[in-house]
Amino acid sequence: LLKRMRAQGNFIEYAPFGVILLALVEFSGAPALAVHLLGLLLVIGRALHAWGFSAPPPVMIGPVFGMILTLTIILLSALGLLLYTLF
Repeated sequence: LLKRMRAQGNFIEYAPFGVILLALVEFSGAPALAVHLLGLLLVIGRALHAWGFSAPPPVMIGPVFGMILTLTIILLSALGLLLYTLF
């Protein structure tokens, strides 16, 4: 139960930030394909994270790859917005 609570808490901490960055990327005029790919990777990352914790014997590769994908999306979105603002 504690792991599931932590997985849900992790979702609440990272998903809104990713969605806000995704909206900012869209509002900045990024191509639709880029926005869709970022959104798809965010959903896959969060699903992997949840799957890893909810599997009967916990599969720790799920949360690891899920967090890597989520943090990659956040980093790419932030970098793209920064470059768009500067240039």
